[in-house]
Amino acid sequence: MKKYFKLEELGTNVKTEFTAGLTTFLAMAYILFVNPQILSASGMDEGALFTATALSAIIGTLIMGVYANYPVALAPGMGINAFFSFTVVLGYGIPWETALTAVLISGVLFLLLSLSGIREAIINAIPSTLKLAVASGIGLFIAFVGLQNAEIIIADEGTMVAIGDFTHGPTALAIFGLIVTALLISLKINGGVFYGMVITAVVGIIFGEIPLPTAIFAGVPSLAPTFGKAFTAFSDIGDLFTWQMLGVILTFLFVDFFDTAGTLVAVAEKAGLMKGNELPRADKALLADSTTTVAGAILGTSTATSFVESATGVGVGGRSGLTSVFTSLFFALALFFSPLLSVVTSSVTAPALIIVGVMMASSLKDIAWDKIEIAIPAFLTIIIMPLAYSIATGIAVGFTFYPVTMVASGRGKEIHPIMWVLSAVFVLFLIFLA
Repeated sequence: MKKYFKLEELGTNVKTEFTAGLTTFLAMAYILFVNPQILSASGMDEGALFTATALSAIIGTLIMGVYANYPVALAPGMGINAFFSFTVVLGYGIPWETALTAVLISGVLFLLLSLSGIREAIINAIPSTLKLAVASGIGLFIAFVGLQNAEIIIADEGTMVAIGDFTHGPTALAIFGLIVTALLISLKINGGVFYGMVITAVVGIIFGEIPLPTAIFAGVPSLAPTFGKAFTAFSDIGDLFTWQMLGVILTFLFVDFFDTAGTLVAVAEKAGLMKGNELPRADKALLADSTTTVAGAILGTSTATSFVESATGVGVGGRSGLTSVFTSLFFALALFFSPLLSVVTSSVTAPALIIVGVMMASSLKDIAWDKIEIAIPAFLTIIIMPLAYSIATGIAVGFTFYPVTMVASGRGKEIHPIMWVLSAVFVLFLIFLA
């Protein structure tokens, strides 16, 4: 084992890797409860979603650890799960089964692009500013979803949105949870988001806002309600060949692109695994990610991606894929804690959504705001996502404006040919969306 994972060469050992694996698990364990709640808004079975979330994390993290030898964990991604439920299903009226088909197709495309090398060309063609804008916009979007779920922000006929009633029990509990989670994160406590959820749930139970769970341990919830449903849409191919579905598939694909590339580079940099400016075994890491998205879609969950919380494990010494192996084992144990889903209400998950949104919005600092030709498409990408309640629409608007402002500023030659193609696709997407 030491030889396979190159522990001595990487300056680590089994004990350190175990600690790192546990740390990473605690930092991202919230996804086991947050992902089912977000996706269940689309009409999917929450128990099956819990199992699908855990299994996709186990499969993806194991592949990343054993095949790519990276201390990076995978699971259904935040932001893209909100896009799945609130934009694709509830917004566009697309059945969740068909939405899973879109995830499956995007995963297969991701897999093919990873194998062919085209993926790298597409990522390189998209300017870093738009990549940063997409990440930041998704952060604002999921934070807005969290504020809305907690009723901290409510609908208003006159101003569209307004502040909710802070004396309302569930809202007050969510605010408490937000304060506690913010304190834990500020104190740099590993797993702060997860512990914040636990504390909020316990306080909610004590004050009668959340019912006491009937059990803690139980058998693994059945996958039957979601397993294989991604294939049902193929019975009517016409539903898949629409401009709207093309936009959905491309959005799933692009977000997975950006999340994976950014996370892998960030974690590898922190672990000291970068060779010059290149990521060793990048092809294997990308294959692990794309394979997990395909597997997750078949199991019945939204796009899987590499989690930036993996950096917490690296922070305590994790350097090899053995860290990921241990993380996957903890996800396997977590499969037997499904009864706790009953205490994970909107008040409990809202603080996690808001805090994760803050983390994702940190990309704002790296955008060149002093260059108006860059600032305009970036700003529109970011602001349209929460205002239109659609990640896809935000991306479409930003990608459409980018060549316009660049050409107007005399920088048209800097636009990659692939960006012209993507911009044309999104113009058509916006037209047909309207």
